[in-house]
Amino acid sequence: MTSTASTHSAPDPSKTGAPSIASVLATTTTIQILSTMTALALTGIAPLVAGEFGLAPHYVGYQISVIYAAGTFASAMAGTLIQHRGPVQVEQLALACFGTALLLLTSASPWMALLASMVIGVGYGVQNPASAQILGAVTPPHRRSLIFSIKQAGVPIGGVVAALLIPALAGWLGWRTTFVLGAVPCFAMIGVLALKGGPERPAAPVTISVWRGFVYEQRLVWGKAPLRVLAMLGMLYSSIQLSLSAFAVIMLVEHHWSMVAAGLVAGGVQACGALGRVSWGGLGDRFGGFTVLAVIGVVSMACMIALWRIDALPAAVAIAVLCLLGFCMSGWNGVVMAECTRHCAPEDAGRVIGGSLVYTFIGVMIGPAAMATIYGFTGDYGTSFLLVSWVAGLGALLAGRAAISSKA
Repeated sequence: MTSTASTHSAPDPSKTGAPSIASVLATTTTIQILSTMTALALTGIAPLVAGEFGLAPHYVGYQISVIYAAGTFASAMAGTLIQHRGPVQVEQLALACFGTALLLLTSASPWMALLASMVIGVGYGVQNPASAQILGAVTPPHRRSLIFSIKQAGVPIGGVVAALLIPALAGWLGWRTTFVLGAVPCFAMIGVLALKGGPERPAAPVTISVWRGFVYEQRLVWGKAPLRVLAMLGMLYSSIQLSLSAFAVIMLVEHHWSMVAAGLVAGGVQACGALGRVSWGGLGDRFGGFTVLAVIGVVSMACMIALWRIDALPAAVAIAVLCLLGFCMSGWNGVVMAECTRHCAPEDAGRVIGGSLVYTFIGVMIGPAAMATIYGFTGDYGTSFLLVSWVAGLGALLAGRAAISSKA
């Protein structure tokens, strides 16, 4: 079954005076990089700065949890904010959150860090729905998976910036100066958005009801079978994605890899993730988003089963398995977002993606925690990945059924 929303075509920028796809893609991808960089800013320098906060380095894990918890609530009300303020102003709000949070972190106060983490979460939760509305307004349906996946490649790129550039600058200029410098492009992009403009603010009631907006978004998501599946895929796949990011290095070290070698492999997994986002996006446009999402689930499940015997695998094979898992489990995001826009009216894109991302954030919160709990019983990360491989299999089953239904 093909949604009527999928027949809408994007306006021709040359005829409407709207920004070009390339211009909007560059802007939204830059914002995606800045959002991820900000969210992970402390992770790469935690051993360096933890003492100044009066905390142990592992507390950075709790900071990430706070960010995603705040992001869950922010994502739930993102559609309402977009409806009342327009996607450009909501995107500007997100950038203001990122810049302000980086400045708050320079206080080295645990309580300010808690506040800053919640502020980052608010920005992180609203920026994806807002950018989807902006990008969807200029992207033709037949190119959505690729374009949205290119934008989502900003996530691993932002992760690389946080892991490599921030520690390097912190060692050279000091971490406080580095964070101040990091806030500059966040505030600068607010001005860029003001100059470029974007979709007009939709007509909306004067009053704002966050609860009513949340309920309406959830009705949009759960009112159509394809959107229900996409929400569940976001929760299932994000739980595996974050588990891989959280435990790849630790798993390799546990199996007698050096910290340096494990770190290099983890960097390779991130790089493959960026490549995967673009590659799967192109395949999604050609073969259908649900078909690609089913393949991602099947291949990921096979990789997770292979990790059960990682100690018996040659080093090159183990690296290949991890990189292939990263290629798949970091590659689904843009395809899911593009499919969301195919199954809703253009003016509802931000609200539908905001409503769906609630479940993605839930997956992010429960995935690594569940893996840690399973590890507590098994004492082996390879076995833990084996025991949760069914999650990828369930995602493949749901996506496969949706693919068959869409062609029926």
